[in-house]
Amino acid sequence: MELWYTEKQTPNYGITAKITQTLHTEKTDFQDLAMIDTVEFGRMLVLDGCVMTTIRDEYVYHEMISHVALSAHPNPRRVLVVGGGDGGVIREIIKHPTVEKAVLAEIDGRVIEVSKQYLPEISSALGDSRVDVRVIDGIAHVQENPDTYDVIIVDSTDPIGPAVGLFAREFYQSIFRALKPDGMFVAQTESPFFNGELIRRVYGDIASIFPTTRLYLASIPTYPSGLWSFTIGSKQYDPTVIADAARAQSLSTRYYTPELHQACFSLPRLAADLVK
Repeated sequence: MELWYTEKQTPNYGITAKITQTLHTEKTDFQDLAMIDTVEFGRMLVLDGCVMTTIRDEYVYHEMISHVALSAHPNPRRVLVVGGGDGGVIREIIKHPTVEKAVLAEIDGRVIEVSKQYLPEISSALGDSRVDVRVIDGIAHVQENPDTYDVIIVDSTDPIGPAVGLFAREFYQSIFRALKPDGMFVAQTESPFFNGELIRRVYGDIASIFPTTRLYLASIPTYPSGLWSFTIGSKQYDPTVIADAARAQSLSTRYYTPELHQACFSLPRLAADLVK
């Protein structure tokens, strides 16, 4: 008998994968958590029925949400990740030698522990000496730490459940205050095909707070539609420009390149029309 997992990405569309086994399931204090092993994408972390990451394509998301902002900043020393309990963004952050401290603020500690057990390739850097892992409310942490971070990365789940507040204008205002005078932040902002109104609203909110706001895209097979967006808010630097070419060129990556850094901001019309 064949077993298949299906994520209903919209009420009328889904993605399905053949699974070999269910490795772990539980209901945490915040969400339903599952770890399954699939034939096509390997081990897959699922939260509240939505695919968060897979062994086969995780590097695209983690590299693109991390290296664009970090490479555009000339000297990112203190970096905050809100969410991201699987550890993939942390793994990418510490590839930058300028980083002295990377704080992970994850509200659900079980995501961290299950990822350590089943996703060692992704969570491998959580024990690094420069990393400070905190099981805390990231929204509260941002509010309580003004003028602290060079770069803030919001690695959130979809805008449901505990992640709703991570898509609010008030949160972006708190991020602005938590950043240093030349700081910048980036957030994942869903699919241009399925979440156009959310992208339009979020981009408008961020643009009303930050002097420079830009949208960019990456191709992630297991995310809804396969085309995913990220939005950057910057206080001073142009996100499309790499600040330190040698540092960006030396990064060990599988998707991000310095050439792609600039190209990813060239938007297809369907996305460009959302942020006019």
